Amino acid sequence: MTWLVLQKLLAMFIVVALGWWAGRRRWLGEGDTARVLGNAAFMIFVPALLFRTAARLDLAALPWRTLGAYFVPALLWLFAVYGAMRWRGGVAAALPGVRAIGTSYGNAVQVGIPMAAALFGESGLGLHLTLVSLHGLVLLSVCTALVEHDTARSPQAAASNPWPTLLRNVVLHPVVLPLIAGLLFNAAGGTLPSLLDELLQLLGTAVVPVCLVLIGLSLQHYGFGGPVRTALQVSALKLLAMPALVLVVAHWAFGLTGEPLAVVVLMAALPVGSNALIFAQRYRCDEPEATTAVVVSTLAYALTAPLWLAALARL
Repeated sequence: MTWLVLQKLLAMFIVVALGWWAGRRRWLGEGDTARVLGNAAFMIFVPALLFRTAARLDLAALPWRTLGAYFVPALLWLFAVYGAMRWRGGVAAALPGVRAIGTSYGNAVQVGIPMAAALFGESGLGLHLTLVSLHGLVLLSVCTALVEHDTARSPQAAASNPWPTLLRNVVLHPVVLPLIAGLLFNAAGGTLPSLLDELLQLLGTAVVPVCLVLIGLSLQHYGFGGPVRTALQVSALKLLAMPALVLVVAHWAFGLTGEPLAVVVLMAALPVGSNALIFAQRYRCDEPEATTAVVVSTLAYALTAPLWLAALARL
């Protein structure tokens, strides 16, 4: 673990602590300020980031084999966790999808970018950023469809025919809609005007600090003691099980070696991303567990990342 990455982790925890202190001192007012901030992130900042990413994506230059080596096992893992939660039964309708995003969606920006830059330099960072550009498009879209499907078909849903509601909720979802719009704009050969690009970039850069403050507010609201066992399970699945699956599939099925293999495995080994908390708040499900899992997995990452680096060195 390099000093640059440790600095980034320390800065993250300081911002989380500020969010916790702001909640404790009621700096943001009374009431459920964490939910208000989460809605702001979900409805304003995240859509701006996703649309700009999709609109600027260079589809012709994508390294498809490397992308397949990461996203095929990542989606297999996502569906495996989702299926296991559905099979267990007796849980809230949104929980399988929310738990799936927590165990598959990593902190690819705040932790992943400095880690890739420190370990691999410009070439490895370029590969990592390519994965990041499709990270939300693939995993968030799939999880959105799964959660909306389950909630639309739940006994609590009012509609007798859930499919119109499901299609409307998925297409008009604040995650899916900006991605679809950005890809259509991209495919049409459009170029973002400089003012619009600057505006979207400004809104997108707010995602990281807002989400870190949100984690601190949620910790203050829900506490840290109750859901630690579940958070440890989620963290173990994200930090150990998912990268193991990606390593096996990427190396032995897709034939990746060297730097590309290391980039996709370390991408899979990242701690739980803050989008897990945003999803949990969006669907009012698993919020204390998601909050604690983000913190626990980020702390544990300082121990698990060197283990994966050692395993990759043996290959």
